Amino acid sequence: MEDNPEFPDLLRLIDERSTAFRAAVAAAPSLDAPVPSCPGWTLFDLVKHLGGGDRFWAAIVGAGPADAPPAEAVATRAALEVPREREALLAWLDASTQLLLSALSEAGPESGCWTWWPASQSPQTAGGTARHRVQESAVHTYDAQLAGGAPQPLPAELALDGVEEFLFTVCATPSAWPHTPTAFDFHASEGRSWRLAVDGDGARVTCIPAPIAATGEDSDAAGAAVHGTASELVLYLYDRIQADALHVDGDAGLLDLLRAWEPEEK
Repeated sequence: MEDNPEFPDLLRLIDERSTAFRAAVAAAPSLDAPVPSCPGWTLFDLVKHLGGGDRFWAAIVGAGPADAPPAEAVATRAALEVPREREALLAWLDASTQLLLSALSEAGPESGCWTWWPASQSPQTAGGTARHRVQESAVHTYDAQLAGGAPQPLPAELALDGVEEFLFTVCATPSAWPHTPTAFDFHASEGRSWRLAVDGDGARVTCIPAPIAATGEDSDAAGAAVHGTASELVLYLYDRIQADALHVDGDAGLLDLLRAWEPEEK
């Protein structure tokens, strides 16, 4: 990983995105407003999801290394009850984020914990959890802003890390790619690039040195290359925008294969 946020910065970014999320909810016309990027959800559902996730992961981090999430945390999330009045709901969300931040801070970045990504390139640690929760908070802040009619690009600092975090956590796997071996390049206009290589041994992510990305050297090694701002790349990877909103070189059909691929082991 290159120039990624340190653990204190990750905690700061979680707090900042939670604050921005609450501001979007406070400004929205109604908690019943639909969330276009989360079909079937209202803004109330989105708040419940994010706050419930913060509490769930706080319990997971606090439990330490484990083969599964704590049963009590799973049961609590399934039966979650939250306030329906807006001011009380926002206070509940703020308290939820603070529980997560406290658990992460107490554990420290190297403390092990259960995660759903054991076979990826991301560690099963509090640090890995914090890095992923930054992106969960960021993308759902975008969702909340979209529900209010005023979506904003993701801040560049977290979006640049978000591209790599998504590729490391969601895409990297030892499961065999069921198609002809190829590679996918993701180029952020802010100057960073990544390559996702897929073949019979699975999917692996590497950073592409800036000179290669800038000059186009080795570009024929990628079956498809996606270009955009870091924010656009993250929103594309999370299915918030479509490929036609970015610039794609090579075989765009390969991106459909990548989206449809469900590795057997994660």
